[in-house]
Amino acid sequence: MLLVDDILFSPIKGINWIFKKIHELAEEELSGEADRIRESLTELYMQLETGEISEEEFEQQEALLLDRLDALDEEDDLIGEDNNNEDEDEDEDEDEEDEEDDEDEDEEDATK
Repeated sequence: MLLVDDILFSPIKGINWIFKKIHELAEEELSGEADRIRESLTELYMQLETGEISEEEFEQQEALLLDRLDALDEEDDLIGEDNNNEDEDEDEDEDEEDEEDDEDEDEEDATK
């Protein structure tokens, strides 16, 4: 019976694996974008220190970069909250399954 279950659920497991990989790549891309923004900020500060750009240009570019960084942080917080909710739901499902298994075992012991 377990072999049949594995065969029937393999497409679902494959699709689930694909979605997990896509999610991981999206998270990596977001973190990479945040790193690029921080590098741009560092470069911007160096340009200001060396006098390559004016104070006004610096403030404009800095505001844009900081706004984008804040937006990424907010997106990351939202994603993190969604993942926490999903993890809690999975934990609850596992706890319910464990309780059902314990009840089944207790019933079997009582009948013996």
